[in-house]
Amino acid sequence: MGLVAAVYEALSWDAEARHLRILGGFHPGPEHGAPEGCHTLLMIGPAEPAFWPAFQATPEYQDGAPDPLDRWSKRVLGDWAAELGAEALFPSDGPPYAPFIAWAKATRRVHNSPAGILVHDLAGLMVSFRGALALRENVDLPNPPPSPCLNCADRPCLIACPVGALAEGQAYDVPKCKDWLDRDETRDCMTRGCAVRRACPVSQSYGRPEAQSAFHMRSFHPT
Repeated sequence: MGLVAAVYEALSWDAEARHLRILGGFHPGPEHGAPEGCHTLLMIGPAEPAFWPAFQATPEYQDGAPDPLDRWSKRVLGDWAAELGAEALFPSDGPPYAPFIAWAKATRRVHNSPAGILVHDLAGLMVSFRGALALRENVDLPNPPPSPCLNCADRPCLIACPVGALAEGQAYDVPKCKDWLDRDETRDCMTRGCAVRRACPVSQSYGRPEAQSAFHMRSFHPT
């Protein structure tokens, strides 16, 4: 392994030690809105399936205060960034908010799925980002694989939503989704996670626990 490749490998190990994973990276240009002096921007997400039980053991999860996952992310990513001489960025900071969706797509590991929501080559439709690291170094990055949707003949994401809130060629109908989640018969979506995200074959292989999906669903639609 060359020295440049070894840097990325070391960062990947650092992420995994924190129950996180590098889900992509890119070398930003002026059009990306990255911090000044950033030569490599890494997108960081949970490392499944170990992330959730590790997070449940943390003070942030157990103290009963609001926003435990955001607080954990800022502590862990903030400390890691300080060790690296980098800057940690978070999707919850704002306004103005950092363009996390544009950054994700710039990695070429995140794409629009047939259902319109983002899909990742490893995490599928369960892709999420706890934050990003803006590095001053120009780190050599592995070549991104193609979109997993290219080889998905059945496209189950297109028929999984019980009310068609996510459909091909249409914007995500959030009011229709939330109206459905208010009904008693929709506990499956609230306790196991979005049916569309669960239908993706790549999502199914990523191993995100249902309890973690339920946590995110409660954040999205408090009851």
